[in-house]
Amino acid sequence: MEQNKYEEALAKYNTKLDDADVAKKVAQIIEEKVPENDTLEVKKFLMGSVELTTLKTTDSEESVLKFTERVNDFDNTYPDLPHVATICVYPCFASIVSQSLEVEGVEVACVSGSFPSSQACIEVKTVETALAVRDGATEIDIVMSVGKFLSGDYETLCDEISELKAICGEKKMKVILETGLLGSAENIKKASILAMYAGADYIKTSTGKEKPAATPEAAYVMCQAIKEYYDQTGIQIGFKPAGGLNTVHDALVYYTIVKEVLGEKWLTNQYLRLGTSRLANLLLSEVVGEEVKFF
Repeated sequence: MEQNKYEEALAKYNTKLDDADVAKKVAQIIEEKVPENDTLEVKKFLMGSVELTTLKTTDSEESVLKFTERVNDFDNTYPDLPHVATICVYPCFASIVSQSLEVEGVEVACVSGSFPSSQACIEVKTVETALAVRDGATEIDIVMSVGKFLSGDYETLCDEISELKAICGEKKMKVILETGLLGSAENIKKASILAMYAGADYIKTSTGKEKPAATPEAAYVMCQAIKEYYDQTGIQIGFKPAGGLNTVHDALVYYTIVKEVLGEKWLTNQYLRLGTSRLANLLLSEVVGEEVKFF
């Protein structure tokens, strides 16, 4: 049978992965390499890669404004430390964040496209994304249509991603794979390639609404895909683990995987982001040497 363009794209990559082999390689990286990255400088860098996120049902204009003002206050309180990379909110709060944010270099990210399920008509997804951009979002996070991927409808999956990227234009778009629902390293590799092929600027593990969320094994496979895609195309795609980042050690694990698989070129907050809020206080506490609950 003749391959379609999506099968042709996948055929350029090794997607026949063994989950046990991936787990073994990740365990080796964690045991041998993480300790050398447990330094003050790495923790400062990771602070600057945090996407400070509030995606609660109880979010309000008042709470999001207060959330944003903490980022403004941080820049004044800790002028010698890197500020967070991004504030991530629902699209209805894009204007509040963009209008009240005073810190240069902090991006305004919005989850869009019927987050977190992606279960909506494409017309709804495009309108929501367009409104978020109109209201000041500088980055957009969308969720891949997991059901379409699992049923093998790669064409619709990729067409949706491409259409939403067209709405974003020059604004960066992250595609969330929801790796915990994909079932295997092979599927994670395929989803990563298809998302990049369709126009993702970043690929992201999870919404944080499903379990398991980010795992080191998923991160390893996604970084492998990013490296191979870069070798094939010369296009550098960013990586964002999100969901389940609960400790500083978790952050160091993801940093180490990126460093070992992708290399130094990805160790900037333009290509490595951490989707979390609780981690910001934990990293800050370790950097300043005492427990701090700033955010």
